[in-house]
Amino acid sequence: MHYEYDAAKFADGASIASHLGQDARRVFKTLVCTTPSNKIFVFMVPVCNELDLKRAAAACNEKSLSMLHQRDLLPLTGYVHGGCSPIGMKKQFITIADASVLEFETVIFSAGRIGHQVEISPGDLGRIIPLKFADICA
Repeated sequence: MHYEYDAAKFADGASIASHLGQDARRVFKTLVCTTPSNKIFVFMVPVCNELDLKRAAAACNEKSLSMLHQRDLLPLTGYVHGGCSPIGMKKQFITIADASVLEFETVIFSAGRIGHQVEISPGDLGRIIPLKFADICA
């Protein structure tokens, strides 16, 4: 399923979830992180939660992670800040979704363009991209 909203009116994920009439726990944001050795990992966390970088690093078997600089997002992924999706990136990176994703039949996340969301089951998402699950929220 595809959802569309006026991006000028709704800037944060919780507001978008509310506008779409969805539980914010099943609407996910996509975050891109890097390691000191420049390995890239993609994370999906509920819009009402924050990514715990220590837990995320442990899930990747890395010592540390930092958020990718916003200026590096477009050249690396093909997406702009606010429109980043785990699917359709220029290069496919390992994606780790918060384990809470498994509580829902379907979840909603960016369709790769600001103002657009897509709904899919975690199982189907795992057939499209390399997907792992871990407790990565703060």
